[in-house]
Amino acid sequence: MSIFGNNIFGNKATHAVADPAADSHGTGGEDGGAAVQKSDAQWREELTPEEYRVLRQAGTERPYTGEYWDTHTAGVYQCRACGTELFTSNEKFDSHCGWPSFWAPLAEGTVRYIHDRTMGMDRVEVRCGACDSHLGHVFDGEGYGTPTDQRYCINSVSLRLVPKNGAEAAEGTVPTDGTTAG
Repeated sequence: MSIFGNNIFGNKATHAVADPAADSHGTGGEDGGAAVQKSDAQWREELTPEEYRVLRQAGTERPYTGEYWDTHTAGVYQCRACGTELFTSNEKFDSHCGWPSFWAPLAEGTVRYIHDRTMGMDRVEVRCGACDSHLGHVFDGEGYGTPTDQRYCINSVSLRLVPKNGAEAAEGTVPTDGTTAG
């Protein structure tokens, strides 16, 4: 089966994958529209230039430069644009790729998928299900020993970590099994 079918996403999120040829920006929500809708001017006013470049223009931050690529703090990762809870530290793992990596999103519908053929590659883009902001990409079958064998490679600038109570003290701890960072 094509990686763009729902069955390949056998984890918690099985939202349909859109073809960007039909809609270059995609839409979220059950009715075909994003739940959070703002004008381009509003996004530019609310986001920093780097946040806008990544979240609204599908940019990518440089590897090993984002604030969460090597974070082990327990908590929930929200969309930096709209605050929707997207991932938890329980699904975060050390992939050593330079960006935060998760093996599954928090719940079905929190993210959506778009077939991305930019930059000469065939990939699956991951966007916030609520505001349609670009988060990163998901890769399948790389052999990481995670429950889904998927790597949600997400830009730090697309996320905001909300630590669990007392989690700041655990920041320096590293998991011994190398599979989760939460």
